[in-house]
Amino acid sequence: MSIKIAIQGVKASFHEEAAYKYFGQDIETIECGSFKQTCEMLKQGKADYVVMAIENSIAGSILPNYNLLRDYRFHIIGEVHLNIQQNLLALPGVKLNDIQFVESHPIAIRQCDEFLGEHPEWTIKEGMDTAGCAKKIADEKLTHTAAVASEYAAKIYGLNILEKRIETHKKNATRFLILANEVVEQKGANKASLSFQTGNAVGSLAAVLQCFAEQNVNLSKIQSMPVVGRRNEYDFYVDVEWKKQSDYDAAIRKVLKHTVNFSIMGEYIKNEKV
Repeated sequence: MSIKIAIQGVKASFHEEAAYKYFGQDIETIECGSFKQTCEMLKQGKADYVVMAIENSIAGSILPNYNLLRDYRFHIIGEVHLNIQQNLLALPGVKLNDIQFVESHPIAIRQCDEFLGEHPEWTIKEGMDTAGCAKKIADEKLTHTAAVASEYAAKIYGLNILEKRIETHKKNATRFLILANEVVEQKGANKASLSFQTGNAVGSLAAVLQCFAEQNVNLSKIQSMPVVGRRNEYDFYVDVEWKKQSDYDAAIRKVLKHTVNFSIMGEYIKNEKV
């Protein structure tokens, strides 16, 4: 029986591509209309794992997903990076001059702002998902609408590619997290995602970061999010990487003395292949 992966979006979405890249082809993807729904699927045992986008090299961090990580307390067991190539898709026979509307996910639209800016005559509409917008064009036979989506989406939904590689920056990658309900021990883990709070005193955060530096543990990302309902208090989310397990273990022991609500969200193997 193939494992079930909850993804935000429909078939041929970038989340599905990321799922195939991490788990291989022998999986069943569960299409969800929102990231919250993917989390509910995992929580209820209807999915074995969730694939969740967390940051894009152009658009930055996907902040609402940090709130979901905080609320659901799932375990991060891995990561996958996907090179994002955007294309302009339309029904067969539709030409560039026929286009009046372009629809896609807000982040995909931002990734293509230079190309779309060259066509002020188009009305840009935000949708829930790149592949979902492509599917809508195919299902509803929309002759004046184009979608910004992947080549895979064009193939799956029988659309033509009017313009290839319309993303502004060609080195456009998205990082996805692999989430599970239970800890899956990773032999050779060399990366971790942590969350914590610090006091308000001068240098509180600096003291924590110094603990990592002293133990030769590299801080590869830091993200702050306001603590709901508590003014001037923040949750810090950090990703750290190490070469020696003993350095990481020592750094964590030191950090615990300078933080509250400290949590190891996941320890896993770094993966930066795109």
